[in-house]
Amino acid sequence: MSNPLIFESERVISSAFIDSSVRMGVAQAVLLVQDNLTECFNALGCDGVVYRKDFGAFWVFTKTKVRFVRRPDWREVVTARTFPVDNAGMRTHVNTEILDKNGSRILTANQEACVLSLENHRPRRLAELPYPKDDFPAPVAQMDFSRFPSDFTEDEFVFEQKIRSCHIDMSRHMNNIEYIKFALSVFSDDFLQTHEVTDLEVHYTGESREDQTLRIYRRDVPCDFPDSPDSSAGLKTYIHIREENRCVFECCVEFAA
Repeated sequence: MSNPLIFESERVISSAFIDSSVRMGVAQAVLLVQDNLTECFNALGCDGVVYRKDFGAFWVFTKTKVRFVRRPDWREVVTARTFPVDNAGMRTHVNTEILDKNGSRILTANQEACVLSLENHRPRRLAELPYPKDDFPAPVAQMDFSRFPSDFTEDEFVFEQKIRSCHIDMSRHMNNIEYIKFALSVFSDDFLQTHEVTDLEVHYTGESREDQTLRIYRRDVPCDFPDSPDSSAGLKTYIHIREENRCVFECCVEFAA
């Protein structure tokens, strides 16, 4: 018998979800994961619409980690399965897996989220809200979140970007996917065409608003993981985004050797 916490949908990789490689883009992959999570929460009766209207609260996604086996092609049909894997009181973790037409897993993701009060932005306990409490499916993305460096210098500065109205979402803050697009902009398109992303981990550490200016920093770290057979990354890049003196976003992108 299927677990009612698992939301499954068939997706076609449309032109809106591809990049210049004519495959699903890296940022767009996170968008698809977030979108399927939203539909999952809607099916469970715990999405942002319900929380805002009935409980004066809203979801905040604090961390996401995605592992790519491969990125699906334009017009490829895939199946996305999303489900919560725990309830830690003040936060939850939600897994997503994307399968190809043969049922092979091509992407896994783990997301960390919490709920804040609309009134004062303080955390709300999940026990106060309609949210699953037990009978969670087994995780498919058992990926711990990392600790990132914070000591970036001006020598590692790449560019700055002013936040415009097109970057703002319904929270009146900059949309999560826009941060990822800014981060990936430290790489040239030629570089992204010739280097395959294997892992992406992002941390949303602050809120940004229209007309603020963000400064984006980059640090490349050659890496080799002989004790980690599931990772083939040959290059790791940390990206750090600041608004004045506060970090609002940080991430790590790993590329295959």
